[in-house]
Amino acid sequence: MRFSATAAISAAALLAGTVSADAQSVISEASSSVSSAASDASSSVASSSTASLPELPTFTPTKLKADFLEQFTDDWEARWKPSHAKKDTKGSDKDEEWAYVGEWAVEEPHVYKGMEGDKGLVVKNAAAHHAISAKFPKKIDNKGKTLVVQYEVKLQNGLECGGAYLKLLRDNKALHQDEFSNVSPYVIMFGPDKCGSTNKVHLIINHKNPKTGEYEEKHLQTPPAARIVKTTELYTLIIHPNNTAIIKLNGEQVKEANLLEDFTPAFNPPKEIDDPKDKKPEDWVDTVRIPDPEAKKPEDWDEDAPFEVVDEEATMPEDWLEKEPLTIPDPEATKPEDWDDEEDGDWVAPTVSNPKCDDVSGCGPWTKPMKSNPEYKGKWTAPMIDNPEYKGEWAPRKIKNPDFFEDKHPSNLEPMGAIGFEIWTMQSDIMFDNIYIGHSIEDAAKFADETFNEKHPIEQLVELAEKPKVEDRPEAKSPNDLVFLDDPIHYIREKLDLFFAIAQNDPVQAIKFVPEAAAGLGAVAVTIIAIIAGIITMSGGSAAPQKVKKVAGDAKTAAADAKDKVAEAVSTGADSAKDAVNKRSTRSTGS
Repeated sequence: MRFSATAAISAAALLAGTVSADAQSVISEASSSVSSAASDASSSVASSSTASLPELPTFTPTKLKADFLEQFTDDWEARWKPSHAKKDTKGSDKDEEWAYVGEWAVEEPHVYKGMEGDKGLVVKNAAAHHAISAKFPKKIDNKGKTLVVQYEVKLQNGLECGGAYLKLLRDNKALHQDEFSNVSPYVIMFGPDKCGSTNKVHLIINHKNPKTGEYEEKHLQTPPAARIVKTTELYTLIIHPNNTAIIKLNGEQVKEANLLEDFTPAFNPPKEIDDPKDKKPEDWVDTVRIPDPEAKKPEDWDEDAPFEVVDEEATMPEDWLEKEPLTIPDPEATKPEDWDDEEDGDWVAPTVSNPKCDDVSGCGPWTKPMKSNPEYKGKWTAPMIDNPEYKGEWAPRKIKNPDFFEDKHPSNLEPMGAIGFEIWTMQSDIMFDNIYIGHSIEDAAKFADETFNEKHPIEQLVELAEKPKVEDRPEAKSPNDLVFLDDPIHYIREKLDLFFAIAQNDPVQAIKFVPEAAAGLGAVAVTIIAIIAGIITMSGGSAAPQKVKKVAGDAKTAAADAKDKVAEAVSTGADSAKDAVNKRSTRSTGS
């Protein structure tokens, strides 16, 4: 806002040609007012957030029931067992034998705490393999029922490369927690995974082939992106008996998929397949067009004619300076005082472009230029015609798929006997909490209200309050060191100041050196043109500075209004957030 107004007013005044020192002072004052409004508004956000932090609610175990519900209370070790297995690397290009050496702990978060006494399961080691699991009280069978899987993830140190997903393990007699590993059979794998440009919420279902008894992973084709933030995030998976899968993030639906249409490979194989014994006949012609066999190269076609020839009609320009060299010794260069002719040799001045050649057609020996050869035709080729022998694109005949089967209800999953986290991550302190696995969408939502919805808004306020104020941030060494998200206002101000400073001497270099500023100024071009046009049409002479004063004064007033509105909006937003948290706290206390 500051720079669009400043640039417009300055450009208009310069075009009018009558900018006095008084007018420039007014422009500078308006610019400073807008800048001050932006800075004050930024400070208001931080101060208002700090003042709005409510008292943290206290953790209370839920009274809701489910097939499996985990809040990592003091008896958690009776259910959860770390794995001591070796990671199976058979079939991979790695010969190493990985052990699950990553440690686990149950503790309160140390980043953006939103609830007193609320503990979660925490990954304690970076760059390590972790595996832990808990058996269900009894196996979970969702045949004909809705399955709801919900849990919280808190990436306290962010996530650059690693997983934070869970696995629901297949119920079988060989389910031993001490041996839980990457090859342990699972039914569902669900949750965030990020490494480099890959960022997604996994949904993989291990499906049993009813004919062969073999299992195959079915992957959601277009999974939603995970939210890589340090606040608690709530991941919910709902699989309905009608083969619909829904993924929610923080209670909001982000993906709906059909198990029969949106997974790869498909749950059901095709009814027909290509006959592997069918081969394309040797005389099958599938070339659509061919060179005309009857076409002949014209007798006057010269394939050896060059592409360019000397322009014999060209004449040397009258202002061409044949006796002037293109470069000359730099007349301003002087031999360095410490130059030693015996050690360094004879000093020779560096050369520069000959200034006499700047305003003429050229210097030095003149030669006739080249031009396109009108006789050039290139290599002759026969024109293409439709192939009279073309039979079409060949495809093998179809036969019935001997492996065909139809599972009309892939939503009826295999019975599940345990939950496990088997992950590798480059970041430590990933926290898991408030796990719900059952069949009630309503109970899962109530569970989220008691837990996630109580602490998440507080965590967001804490995050906002802990962001350093503008004056607390270290000054960047140069505009190139600035990061937009650290302080957008300071970033824009410094980039545009640098752009205008360079543009005074060389506009082209300004665009090359600060392209983001040039792009931003392009967006306000319409506003600039409108103001310039308005001032140009004003009367000339001594009246012009008064007009500039008026425009600058209007900008200053607008900036002050903007400052008040921003401060009011920040205060209102913070109060609203506080009220929402207080309402939840009151509701929890009263229940």
